Amino acid sequence: MNDELIEGPDAAHRRPDGVSDTTVEALGSLSKALETTERARGHLYSFHQLTGTADLELDNAVRLLREAGHAEAADLVEREILGRNVIPGHWTFQIVEAYNRVYYRPFADIEQRLVRELADGRDHLYEAELKEARRTRRHPDHTALPPG
Repeated sequence: MNDELIEGPDAAHRRPDGVSDTTVEALGSLSKALETTERARGHLYSFHQLTGTADLELDNAVRLLREAGHAEAADLVEREILGRNVIPGHWTFQIVEAYNRVYYRPFADIEQRLVRELADGRDHLYEAELKEARRTRRHPDHTALPPG
């Protein structure tokens, strides 16, 4: 089938009958909020990995301080910083686990539940309609659907 003949999004991205503009907008806003949370979660994983990398690098710093004859300084870093909690009682992996359990997973589950309940499971309706409104008909780089 020629892409130029296809108008509008595929069936998976078409608004079901009876779904209002406000519902589509609300689900789009909910999706955007979840996407922002996904980005925040990525930064949390960066925090986790960077902090862990820094802690492991302290082994080298302690070794070099000892080699340089600074045993007291090496002992201080080893005792006070190496393996230290980043907040009381927590290493970064525990923060990641708590974030996922308490905030991220419930948020993602509710977003998917509402998409199922309010839009027959059709994701990204707001974006699909925005694409339709903004694309130039019959332009080769503005087709309704991907090739194939």
